[in-house]
Amino acid sequence: ASAVSDSAAAGAAPCPAPDSPLFAGPRRPRPGISRSGGLWAAMAFKDSGKAPVEQEVAIHRIRITLTSRNVKSLEKVCADLIRGAKEKNLKVKGPVRMPTKTLRITTRKTPCGEGSKTWDRFQMRIHKRLIDLHSPSEIVKQITSISIEPGVEVEVTIADA
Repeated sequence: ASAVSDSAAAGAAPCPAPDSPLFAGPRRPRPGISRSGGLWAAMAFKDSGKAPVEQEVAIHRIRITLTSRNVKSLEKVCADLIRGAKEKNLKVKGPVRMPTKTLRITTRKTPCGEGSKTWDRFQMRIHKRLIDLHSPSEIVKQITSISIEPGVEVEVTIADA
């Protein structure tokens, strides 16, 4: 009785009597509260007024490296990839044009070694482009499923963002 009088003196409302309409005992379930979960289940799933949040999909930093000897086909594939990424509203950086590597081979024209010393100079230029994307890896599979020109090599590197 002393605990009740102390809480009543402190300004807390007294506990209602069991026959009172305010008393919600275990035999009288209230609407909106399940019998199995009780009051705690109703409090755990209380509507906060916000829309349900979808599960966060892991967003990766994806680097696509394109290399080719033919600049036109390389630029076409690059433009197709960027167009596909922008249609899906992804964060795109690039294309970053890397320095062109020039491979040179100089050789004698004559096979036997006689005659005037004339030389052939061959070279092959390798062009490289980088594209960075921030997206889930499933979407990148859809984007990279475009038709890629022959002679263009694609390398995809995935890292956590």
